[in-house]
This record gives sequence, structure tokens and C-alpha cells, in this order.
Amino acid sequence: MLTHHSASSGTPAHAWRALLAAASLVLLAGCGHTAAGPHADPAWPAAEVPDPTRLGFTADGLAALDARMAQSVADQDVKGMVTLLARHGEVAHFRSYGQRTDDAPMTEDTIFRIYSMTKPITGVAMMQLYEQGLWELDDPVTEHAPELAGLVVYKGEDADGAPILQPVSRSATMRELMTHTAGFGYGLSGGDIVNAAFRDQGVLASADLDEMMEKVAAIPLLFEPGERWYYSVAVDVQGYLVQKLSGRKLGDYMKENIFDPLGMSDTAFYVAADEVGRFADVYRWDEDEGRLIANPERPDRPGFTDPGRLESGGGGLVSTAHDYARFCQMLLNRGALGGARILEPQTVDLMAQNHIGDLRLYSDGTPENPGLPGVGFGLDVAVYVDAAESDAPYGAGTYYWGGAAGTWFWIDPQNDLFFIGMIQSMGGRRPGAMSFRADSAAIVYDALADESDAEAPAPADAAE
Repeated sequence: MLTHHSASSGTPAHAWRALLAAASLVLLAGCGHTAAGPHADPAWPAAEVPDPTRLGFTADGLAALDARMAQSVADQDVKGMVTLLARHGEVAHFRSYGQRTDDAPMTEDTIFRIYSMTKPITGVAMMQLYEQGLWELDDPVTEHAPELAGLVVYKGEDADGAPILQPVSRSATMRELMTHTAGFGYGLSGGDIVNAAFRDQGVLASADLDEMMEKVAAIPLLFEPGERWYYSVAVDVQGYLVQKLSGRKLGDYMKENIFDPLGMSDTAFYVAADEVGRFADVYRWDEDEGRLIANPERPDRPGFTDPGRLESGGGGLVSTAHDYARFCQMLLNRGALGGARILEPQTVDLMAQNHIGDLRLYSDGTPENPGLPGVGFGLDVAVYVDAAESDAPYGAGTYYWGGAAGTWFWIDPQNDLFFIGMIQSMGGRRPGAMSFRADSAAIVYDALADESDAEAPAPADAAE
């Protein structure tokens, strides 16, 4: 982990980071972006390798994965899906199933709303600015967003049922902002006045990030900073900070510094007019009809084909399995892909560490609601700090997240693999439907053979 000062000269850590970033650019320039290996081709991943068993998976195990995904579509758990499994920098399994709309089949290049799988991408953008020395983890958020200086915190209700509001004890830190421990609400759930205000004021339906921040600044915190882990609007605030610190619109910054260098040509805050035919519909289970039906577009905000919609750092992107695989492989490579270095290795390691101590995800801190066992939180990703305690098959240090329409991914550095599942499901599921993250993980790790049976991985791309 980066220290705050150099022992030899007293140079601040942010200065060393800026020097390191500059040195990396020089080294990459010398490489000429002509690194060997499959990732240098932006078409990667396009298909499975001819013999995925050499990546350490059994043929029967991969067949079971294929069969289970196909069955979930046949059972109408979802209308269609795309899944991708990669290990040692190569693709073991890449399939599409079912339909993306009532009239079109699902294909591997289908575009999906990834919602909160936007969050790790915003986190990477933030960490690029961190490497440039523009902020520190222990900086008060108000140092970079002074509009949040007057926040109050909700302390419950008095005897008459009126909310008790008090000045917040201190500003949240940037670390707390990136770990959902800053005290913000979100409006996605909760009957309290804070989450109700997010819904009533249409925070996530704001016209732009400046308007969004004005609304956030006027809503009380739900908790004191550092008191609880609570899933929140914090990553949308980070999107605003990327825009402010970089001087670029969030979408433009991401395109120039993440999407273009990584070859993520289908990832953006809206679907271009000439790509709408590849865009999947969202479906829900209708109990009365006993089948999946397509959801209408939301009437309260611009749709995903509107270039003027809010650039939500917490949930606004669309992407494909191909593009998100390139993003995951970059993180698995500790910051580089195909000759492009996006982050320094130690910065990726910093993101994937647990930064919330003994706090738990989805917990109110009581024994009745202890939160997810064995799971901590890094910088915009959840982290399995003790997979055995969580009763999960992942390797130690696996990190993950998902999206509101059911998309999911995990990255397992110990086993050098990642998995992506792309579906579009919101508003109700068939009783007894597949638990996609848990069931896919169980099948993937059951398919993982003894390491001694796997072919040694090929050398990584030269610049990686």
C-alpha cells in the first residue's frame, strides 16, 4: 500500500504517484503498443479456445455450465443471457442463450444495461486521478466537493414523529465515499425520510451531475460517516468528482482514458442510434400470465437511447460481455491490457483490499442482521476476505459486483479467472428461479480441475 511520505526525501505520496505514472507512460511508449498476446487485438474475446480443458477445466464441468445456463432460459428465469468464463488470459466458455427481444435472438455482441456494474469503472477513473495526485484516501470529501459542507444527519424521530436532524460530526473521507461508509442514502429502498427524499426529489433522474449534487447536498445523511456500510449514491458523487477533477464530462473522460485504450467500443452512457438493434429488452415474470413480459421504458427519465441522459457514475452505462471482459482482464492483469496501462499494479491491489474493517455489507449492526459473512468492501468493489466463512467457492481475495437488471461478475486473482453473466431482469422473477451468481460459481469451481492437469499459462502480454 502506498505510504504518505517517502522515508528518504519527505516527498508526498501523490508526487511519487505522479512520477510513477509518468515513468509508466515512457515505458509504454517504448513498447509501441505492439505487445504480443491475444489481448492486443481489440476483437478479444471473440470465441472460446479450441480446447478449454488446457485452461484447467473439465469437459464435463463446462458442459454442466452450458446446460444449466440453457435450462434457466428454458425455465423462463430470464429471456436470454450471455456468459463468459476466462482463465489464464484465454476464454474457456463464451455462449449466448435465448432471446434479447421477443423478435431477436440473443447474440454474444448484445448490448446490456449494466447499471451498478458501472461502479467499478467509475472507481477505476477515480483511481487514475488518485495516481495523478489529485486526491488522497483520507482527504475530507468537502475538500473536493465543498457543496457538501453543510450536511446534517438523520437521528430518528421525536415523540411527535418529527425527524431529528443534527449537524454531521465531520466530513466523510474519500475512502469512506468509495466504500459506501460516508452515510449517504440512495432511494432504491428504505422507508426513512432520507431514502424517501432521494426518490421524491428524483436525484437519479437529474438532468446533469451538477443538478444531482445540488439535490444530494440538500438531503440529510442516514448515518454518521464511518458508522455503517450502506449502499448509497456515493459512486454517483464520485462520477461528479471525476468530472470536476479532470475538467472533462464523465462520459468523455471514461471514453478517452478507459474505453478507447481498452477497446471497449460498445460501452457508453447511451446506445447509439445505429446500435439499437443489438440492445436487449428488460423482462419480468408476470404472475397472472405465468410468463416473462418485456418492461416498458421508464417515463420519469430519459431512456438509454437518449444521448442527453444523466451520466450516472453509479449505474448509467451500457456494455457488452466482450467489453466488460476486457475491463475484467485488465484488472486481473493488475492494470494493463494489450499494451495499454490503465492503472499501476499497486493501485489495483489497493482497490481490491478490504477497507471497512469489521463492518459488514447489508447489516444494521445487530446480531439478527449480521450482514454477509466473510465479505468486506474495497474501493467500489465487494471483496471476499474469508471465502470459507462466507461458504463460497471463490479463491481468497475474489472481488465482485452486479447490476440492478441481474448482470454479475467476479474476478478471482488466486485462480487467475473471471466470470461475467449478462441478463436483463427487473420487477419480479419466477418462483424458484436460478440464483445466478451462487449457482454459476458453484458450477465453475466444480469444473475447475486439479491445477496439475492444466497447461501452464502462456506468457502475459509484454506490456502487462
